[in-house]
Formats: sequence, structure tokens, C-alpha cells
Amino acid sequence: MLIITIKQGKEKSLLERQPWIYASAVERVDGKPAERMKAGATALVRSSSGKFLARAAHAPKSQIQARVWTFDEAQPVDHALIKRRVKAAIQKRVAAAKGKRVGAAKRLPLVIGDEDELSGLLVDWYGDQKGYLICEFQSAGVDAWKVAIVQALIAETGCPNVYETADELIRKGEGLPFNYGVLAGDEPPDDLL
Repeated sequence: MLIITIKQGKEKSLLERQPWIYASAVERVDGKPAERMKAGATALVRSSSGKFLARAAHAPKSQIQARVWTFDEAQPVDHALIKRRVKAAIQKRVAAAKGKRVGAAKRLPLVIGDEDELSGLLVDWYGDQKGYLICEFQSAGVDAWKVAIVQALIAETGCPNVYETADELIRKGEGLPFNYGVLAGDEPPDDLL
């Protein structure tokens, strides 16, 4: 198991439910060497006294060394958690839009990173169910759960076309390779990219 220990006095932001853990707050990372270097691995976060603080996605090459998935010790980080969060984000945005989306040129933000407890994930929906979902996986945690996220997006929207776009500098800062392209279905027209 990967364990991130926070420096004494640096746990205040976590106790206030801030989801980012900066490298400067980390005392040490314990676990198998391969696990410590795996971008997106789920880690147990604890205080210097050993108290549970959170479960987070580890990004060993980033200045934001971990992003919190949950502050609940009993909550596992699994497919069910990802599915629930994607579903809740979509339901919130679709309800807020109240039928305002018409035509392929209209953009509806579906997932907005930290606001939806999916730190680093941005998803926009263009068009209707036969439209396109354009995704940005900007953090190691959501990148590690990409398949589950795409499956949940398709299941919740009925939209079969999912495309990944990326900001090369953001992904480089997270220690992630620069990726873009079709994740499911068809490639969107150039005017959406």
C-alpha cells in the first residue's frame, strides 16, 4: 500500500477539505518502489502522527503531489466511486441547462474537475446524444481511471463519441505523456477541437 505522510503542521489544508497536496507538504512516501513512481496510484494520506487524513491519487513528478479522492476512511477508491461522481456531475449540469442545448455548436460543460470531486478532469458535450464528448485528463488520478470514466460518460449521456484533447504543458507538469485522440466512437469535426 502506498502511504503519503504529511509534514507536521502541514495538514491544516487537508483538515479544511482542500483537495490538493503540494510536494512541499509531503514528509515521505512509503510503498514499493514501482508503486511510488506510478502516476495515479491511490495512496493513503496520513498526518505525521499516523492519523488518517484522506485517500488520494499520487503524482510523483508533479508539484501537486497528490489530489484527494475522499476524506472518508471507509470510502474505497473504486469503479463505483468514479461512476457515482461522473453521474452526479452530469445530472447537475444537465439539470442546470434545462433544455438550453440545441445543435452541434452548443457546448455544455459536464465535468469541472475539483468542483465535481474529479480533480483534473474536464468534459464538454457538444451536440445531442449523437454529438461529441471532449475530455481533458489533466491529472494523474483521472488519467489512471480513464477507461472507467469514459465508460461512465457513455453510459450516462448515451453519446458514443468520446475524444481526448490535451494541454501538453499541463500533462508534462503532471509527469504524464502527451495524449490526444479518439477514445470511443468517431473523431469530432475540426471546428470542435
